[in-house]
Amino acid sequence: FSKYPVTFIELGADRCIPCKKMQPIMTEIAEAFAGRVQVVFYDVWKDPAPGEKYGIQLIPTQVFVDRKGKELSRHVGFFPKEEILELLKKLGVQ
Repeated sequence: FSKYPVTFIELGADRCIPCKKMQPIMTEIAEAFAGRVQVVFYDVWKDPAPGEKYGIQLIPTQVFVDRKGKELSRHVGFFPKEEILELLKKLGVQ
């Protein structure tokens, strides 16, 4: 599935306000954890398939999966950077 130990999937839309607030956080996480965490964004208004695949009800939704695609954690709504960092630490990402 992925060469990364953890993939951080953001399911949202580029016109959704809380989703827009997640964009700089996602960029920071991608840079800070380069090679350890893959960050992926799906605009579910433009392409609903990923939203259906992950069974999302609200946006933004963040799904964290392991190398094989197994879901490790899920969060709905704006996800503050500090809480994401805490979660990544719990998931064993240094």
